[in-house]
Amino acid sequence: MRSVSTLTVNRPNLVKVRARKTNAHTYTQGPTKYGGVYTATLIPGDGIGKEITDSVKEIFDRLNVPVEWEQYDLFGGTHFDESMFQQAMDSLRRNKVGLKGTLLTPTGQGSHNSWNVAMRQKLDIYASMVFCKSLEGLPTRHKDVEFTIIRENTEGEYSGLEHSPAPGIVESLKVSTSQKAERIARFAFDYALKNDRKQVTCVHKANIMKLGDGLFLNTFRRVAEEYKSSGIKGNDMIVDNTSMQLVGRPQQFDVLVMPNLYGNIVSNIGAALVGGPGVVPGANVGRDYALYEPGTRHAACDIMGTGKANPTAMILSATMMLRHFGLDYPANQIAASVFRVIAEGKVRTADMGGNATTQQFTQAVIDNL
Repeated sequence: MRSVSTLTVNRPNLVKVRARKTNAHTYTQGPTKYGGVYTATLIPGDGIGKEITDSVKEIFDRLNVPVEWEQYDLFGGTHFDESMFQQAMDSLRRNKVGLKGTLLTPTGQGSHNSWNVAMRQKLDIYASMVFCKSLEGLPTRHKDVEFTIIRENTEGEYSGLEHSPAPGIVESLKVSTSQKAERIARFAFDYALKNDRKQVTCVHKANIMKLGDGLFLNTFRRVAEEYKSSGIKGNDMIVDNTSMQLVGRPQQFDVLVMPNLYGNIVSNIGAALVGGPGVVPGANVGRDYALYEPGTRHAACDIMGTGKANPTAMILSATMMLRHFGLDYPANQIAASVFRVIAEGKVRTADMGGNATTQQFTQAVIDNL
């Protein structure tokens, strides 16, 4: 049986969220664990997915982290394999926890629906979290950026309800419910409370979509009233103004909560502010399941196989998975090593202004453990 030292270290200030500890989001059954070893589902995905998940596996092996993988080489962009998708889903249902790369979704009529969305809907992984934080040693236009984007994951424009009643006409339904709006609003405030955040901003377009986004906004305001006594401020902002404010003065934001589509767009803005998709980790959590993946879903097929991929986002997402298991020591050790490598600036992948390969960056993280 593999073991992990129980010595304590100072926790890097990245993420302190484990959904199963949140009172309003308690797991009915914990992750799968046999003989002291946790089992997680691994879906590398398309593009650079295999390269950056291989980095995670190599680091875990070096530290003897007690996690075993059930790996499913599922590809969304080029191979339609419904049986493989169902096997991966069965694995997630069994293990409760997974690490995942991006699965591409082909465009065009007749192509399959997004498997990323299908996983969230079938498992009710309703809260997407993207962590945008300035990293020491990685200069960007703005300094001292640190905010979390929380996105409702299961409805809105991603409901997949659209049809063509006549040639040249398409009708798409945006589904909004008070139950799911309240659930994600409470999740955002609970996260703020547990992570010493002071403000939660609701992002919306209720000035135009008065019913759909109006429901989301009004539900948020009602929930915000309940958290006033905790010292957390709730405010709201129209999504187009939010986009401008993020680019101009991102330091004003702390926690942002929003419907599905806006979250997808705003997450990419947030990533660009702190160094790009290669450095932004993410998590998708629900009542019973958790799926960890880079915060912005870029398969980066253009650099696939070139050795230029930055594994930082995937590695940091994997450390959040370890914290979910309660394996805080190796999580802190790995995250601290990643931050040291970036701060030193000697080993950087191309997106960070260097010329190191994925393997060289991974080795640098291992050498700094």
